[in-house]
Amino acid sequence: MTPPAEPRGPSNLTLRIIVGIALVAVALTGVLLGGIVFWLLCVVLGIVMMGEWAGLQSAPHETKRLAQYALSVPLAIMAPGIGAGAGFLTLGLLIGAAFFVVIVTGRRGLAQGIFYVGLPIMALLVIRRQDAGILFTLWALALVWACDIGAYAAGRVIGGAKIAPAISPNKTWAGLVGGVLAASLFAAFLHYRYGLPLRMTLATPVLAVLAQGGDFYESWLKRRAGVKDSGTLLPGHGGVLDRLDGLVPVAPVAALLVLLPKVYWW
Repeated sequence: MTPPAEPRGPSNLTLRIIVGIALVAVALTGVLLGGIVFWLLCVVLGIVMMGEWAGLQSAPHETKRLAQYALSVPLAIMAPGIGAGAGFLTLGLLIGAAFFVVIVTGRRGLAQGIFYVGLPIMALLVIRRQDAGILFTLWALALVWACDIGAYAAGRVIGGAKIAPAISPNKTWAGLVGGVLAASLFAAFLHYRYGLPLRMTLATPVLAVLAQGGDFYESWLKRRAGVKDSGTLLPGHGGVLDRLDGLVPVAPVAALLVLLPKVYWW
């Protein structure tokens, strides 16, 4: 007698979609609530990202914890209404934390993670505290999401030549164009519907390229470390770094655009 087949779980694509929707919901909730809630979400993500970065650097457990503790100091100071907030003081503390890590551990690559994780978090907190912080933060986050979706769709439908198969074998030029186009259309929608400033709208294609560059950089880090994913926390997605690699270079540039003096026709 043939034994009954075991129930099958959700496919990897289905799992990715479910987890992706949950992540977007958490991010939107944090952005809308702002304040301590958004800061706390950023802190949790930052500590996890620092741990994954340490793993990609082959750092032992104790050294990883040391780097996370070092990063926690500037992250704590960024707390709105409690600490000094995100600004020049916290930038100085990030620099100090990086020096501390490299002096104590002798690992320059590990110390670089302080900036890799800390700068985008500081940038997001700066963006969110602006008068139109909800709109600006959603723009910075969602342009990366739109870029990922557009790149995936164009890569699957069109395919074609690979950009850098030795680093990321699935990335195509069609995907790059599709990602830039999707992010640009999204920014144009925000501009005409919600008044996203023109300087941010026009800069979105460049930021979309930066987002995909961040994806390539993390792919290179993973190949160098000999791993498929930066972590296992997110089913179907890998680690937090795997999901936020595109945001890492985008957030600081987006913050600079937000803080630029406003020209009357922008």
